[in-house]
Amino acid sequence: MNDAKKEEEARKKIIFDSMSERRQKHILKRGYAEWDPFQEPKDPIDIRQDRTRRTSQMLIREFFQSLESNAYSNEYGRGAFELCMGIINENEKYQGMFDFACWYKDLLIKEGHETE
Repeated sequence: MNDAKKEEEARKKIIFDSMSERRQKHILKRGYAEWDPFQEPKDPIDIRQDRTRRTSQMLIREFFQSLESNAYSNEYGRGAFELCMGIINENEKYQGMFDFACWYKDLLIKEGHETE
């Protein structure tokens, strides 16, 4: 075992020994060898970007700025934000909702009920 690995194992043992007995049991139950106290934190959700390299906050801000009127309800805003998050997170439920909305808009235009 090289020096860096030995040092990491020693630090791991120090961290483990400083924990409460209850927490130690939890780690032992899952496996001490698999436990990594040095894991890098995961990216926060708000840093995730869509295909256009925009965050959910950027997208929703642009959407609301594009509206002709600033008068919209809280329910409308929540719906738009929920759909935005669902699409960015590639949730199939929201992709289905988006696909249907696009299809329905095209149908209304095709049948002359709405203009582009």
